[in-house]
Amino acid sequence: MKAKSAMLVGMLGILAMASPAFSAGFAIIEQSVSGLGNAFAGGAASAEDATTVYFNPAGLTRLKGQQAIAGLHVIVPSAKFEKENASNALGQPISGGNGGDAGETGIVPNFFYSANLDNGWSLGLGVTAPFGLVTEYDKTWVGRYHGVKSDVMTININPSVAYKVNDRLSLGAGVSAQYVDVNLTSMVDFGLAAFQSSGGNPALLPIVSNPDADVYADLTADDWGYGFNLGVLYEFDDDSRIGLAYRSRIDHTVEGEGDFSLQNPAFLSAVGLQAAAQAAFPDQDVKGDITLPASASLSVFHRINPQWAVMADVLWTEWSTFDWLVIEFDGGLADSVTAENWDDSWRYAVGATYSPNEKLDLRLGLAYDETPVPSAKYRTPRIPCEDRIWTSIGVGYQIGERMKIDFAYAHLFVKDSKIDKSTADAENLSRGNLQGEYENEVDIASIQLAYSF
Repeated sequence: MKAKSAMLVGMLGILAMASPAFSAGFAIIEQSVSGLGNAFAGGAASAEDATTVYFNPAGLTRLKGQQAIAGLHVIVPSAKFEKENASNALGQPISGGNGGDAGETGIVPNFFYSANLDNGWSLGLGVTAPFGLVTEYDKTWVGRYHGVKSDVMTININPSVAYKVNDRLSLGAGVSAQYVDVNLTSMVDFGLAAFQSSGGNPALLPIVSNPDADVYADLTADDWGYGFNLGVLYEFDDDSRIGLAYRSRIDHTVEGEGDFSLQNPAFLSAVGLQAAAQAAFPDQDVKGDITLPASASLSVFHRINPQWAVMADVLWTEWSTFDWLVIEFDGGLADSVTAENWDDSWRYAVGATYSPNEKLDLRLGLAYDETPVPSAKYRTPRIPCEDRIWTSIGVGYQIGERMKIDFAYAHLFVKDSKIDKSTADAENLSRGNLQGEYENEVDIASIQLAYSF
């Protein structure tokens, strides 16, 4: 498995640097800088450059010649937690701070290539990171038993083909080979486990939920999965078109290793429990199932005149596939189970582009993005997302005959999100109660180069 990961990094270079930040759920729509300027409104209908490989492969038939695009998105999220209550199953307060800013800056690159064969057929290739998240807290924060670090990275290789049926209708399809790498860490309250296994020995109460008695669990696993995408583009005339696109779900069974380490071996040795802690948490193999959701989008694009174009988009994501997060251990530990119970989510976007001349495009967009998390009960520190409103601007400039550069910026106003994890639910008996609220926001800055030949 490690050799497979090393080969992937060698093949794809900079893509392996991607450390995406959380989005609505943990999907990453940031696959086009030109599209970001319009808040990705009209994504399945605009088809103005090779990034249409991701949003609607049928749009490839609108492009002339060949084009290569490289884009880079810097995503800067902020997720600051404020505790209301943190206590263990015995009702004792859990020590620690609020964990700092859990948002981690992420770099999301992508690459696209398109070729029009001038016989009705067009080809395309997209290399993207369609899902990902990074959140990280201090190891001694009050919610450490629910999560410390969460890092999910995907790389999706998506060759596509499109055919122009007639002057109005184009069809497209693609296949995806998708790699996913998952790293989840958390603290284990060994002091509580030792107290309970002793039958409630009061002498062990001082080590319950004591950071010096904690065990650090570091789980890493990866997998390849496969899926497909389909698209339809219908052009009413030269200025108006509608697009429909679908991406399939992709099932992954990730396998890897669980490493466990004592946070303060000397402390546990002093209370006579070092050997017991090491015996209870040996390093072992881990496995889990992840289904990354299907999505479908319906988009419209209309050019009012040579200077102005408007577009709109609605996107559905099948997040209801994410109902449980289950990690299986093969070394005797009980499975780690977290109920997610996510709902399908919707995203709505509108945008406009003003082109004062043939070289310059000025873009703006607005979007509303629903969270798939149904309630505070099912929100976890790993993904503390909520509903968000996107505001975005962008500029594209034609440099000479073949090169175009695009810049875009978006700010996401994210609703404060509440969390309510309770030991009344069996999965939280060892993790504790955790109630509080997150203050969230996201900034995105992007650059893209397109070369036509």
